[in-house]
Amino acid sequence: MPHCILRTGQIYCYNNEGLEIPCENSGQDAENSIGAKWSSSRFEVQGDVVKDHLTNLTWSRNANPHEFPVTWQEALNQISLWNMEKFLGFDDWRLPNRKELRSLMSYQAKKPSLPANHPFTNFFLNWYWTSTTAAINPAYAWYIHLEGARMFYGRKDQYYLFWPVRVEPNDLLSWSGQEKCYDSLGKEIQCDGSGQDGDYCIGKAWPKTRFKVTEGIANDKLTGLNWDLCADVTGKPTSWQEALDAIKHLNIISWQGVKTWRLPNINELESLVDCSSHSPALPQIHPFKELKDGYWSSTTSYFETDWAWVLYLEKGACGVGHKGGKTFFVWPVYG
Repeated sequence: MPHCILRTGQIYCYNNEGLEIPCENSGQDAENSIGAKWSSSRFEVQGDVVKDHLTNLTWSRNANPHEFPVTWQEALNQISLWNMEKFLGFDDWRLPNRKELRSLMSYQAKKPSLPANHPFTNFFLNWYWTSTTAAINPAYAWYIHLEGARMFYGRKDQYYLFWPVRVEPNDLLSWSGQEKCYDSLGKEIQCDGSGQDGDYCIGKAWPKTRFKVTEGIANDKLTGLNWDLCADVTGKPTSWQEALDAIKHLNIISWQGVKTWRLPNINELESLVDCSSHSPALPQIHPFKELKDGYWSSTTSYFETDWAWVLYLEKGACGVGHKGGKTFFVWPVYG
């Protein structure tokens, strides 16, 4: 079982046309169910807050306590004010980083993309700010859409919602990689007291030497996952089903001496992202070759099941691609 990886929540499998199919031998996310398992008692309501027993984070039960969209800096300022006022009885609120906000997403849900039977109220199907700046353009910050769980970045002077969190997560959530802070124009500033991701550096620390290479395979010592050093095993972009079929072929021929390769789910792919880097959004010292911009995951988009989740490696974004399009690449994993 890998470390620092949550299950996506996906429990059904779908073909290229978006129709539900049996999971057996599909190679899809729901067949493998990789990551830390959710329990039926994951969320505990504690008055006006909700404790997530999976990650140890505590969220406001009201998913939109400020009511109105604000700029990124206004969100940070409001949380600072709430801490002075002991909002809901606490003075340690913060704007969640992108890994923390993503941890709430279910990939078997939509409108909102929150786990079934969640206890949250007043959520809106809109973008929600994170405290993490986009490395590809520091005048932008990462946000997540509650309608379908897409994660992209927007200008910091635009207006979106925010959802405060408190308490440090357990080791299921790793550090994002971000250690610098930036103002709304993208200028680097001092982190101390900014409330940004780089101010807190929340999450499990990365090993000093993160990747160990052995005979064409890189072991990620943070997650325990093993990745092919070649990040393009097909040599060309494929459709989603072709990606799944390519993995089956690797196992038939015992590629690199391994018969347990799989197409990674979207959380496994996202675990590689270093939020301080772009083009590619990987740790600066990495061993990978033949890197491409977009990679198929084994996770179907529940919002539109003829689409699947994709990691956009240049930016570090998690979006979707139409399953029939030969537009993305295949990067196998095992472990």
